[in-house]
Amino acid sequence: MSLLNLDRKTVRYNGHSVLSEVSLRIEPGEKIALIGQSGAGKSTLLELLYEQTKANASLVPQELGLVRSLSVFHNIFMGRLDRHGTWYNLATLIKPFEAEVAQIKPIVERLGLADKLFATIDQLSGGQQQRTAIGRALHKGSDIFFGDEPVSAVDERQAHTVMQCINEAHETVVLSMHDTNLAISYTDRLIGLKGGELVLDAPTKGMKASDLDELYSH
Repeated sequence: MSLLNLDRKTVRYNGHSVLSEVSLRIEPGEKIALIGQSGAGKSTLLELLYEQTKANASLVPQELGLVRSLSVFHNIFMGRLDRHGTWYNLATLIKPFEAEVAQIKPIVERLGLADKLFATIDQLSGGQQQRTAIGRALHKGSDIFFGDEPVSAVDERQAHTVMQCINEAHETVVLSMHDTNLAISYTDRLIGLKGGELVLDAPTKGMKASDLDELYSH
């Protein structure tokens, strides 16, 4: 049985078709990139897939969903709020338990945020904020990861580190991406969208970025 399944799904906003009769099946263990021009329907498709399994998945949306007045530590800790009672979560907000700090330190070290552990989000650059949101997803420990342009604000070196972390920590990965080279390097299947239609479904093996030019032509 497929992990995720869409059958001829159409989505309209204000009378405008955003997705048109999209059918898609995703199996456990797949690493998938949704690619195409801005406005092609990638984010909408990602949201539809996430809604099918959000109880068992982590999501990093473009707006990140961070609490700007709280620290990197506290935002990452939020990935596991549902594992503790209200008192424990409130106590951690006031004075973090050493055990929780010890669990989160390896994550921030891997993401290059070790010196920002207790800096508030509003003190961070866009790339640091994006890595914090990734850290929250990693800490949550879900089998499935959904990311909407999860490396758009980081440099090339950091992007490779983040992509490695995502793939290592999650069995199944679905990403909306604009960087086709990264998509080819870190996923095994490409889903191409154009004008709200699914026009490409192919393995990444042997694929080159230039093979995807048609997706980005007007």
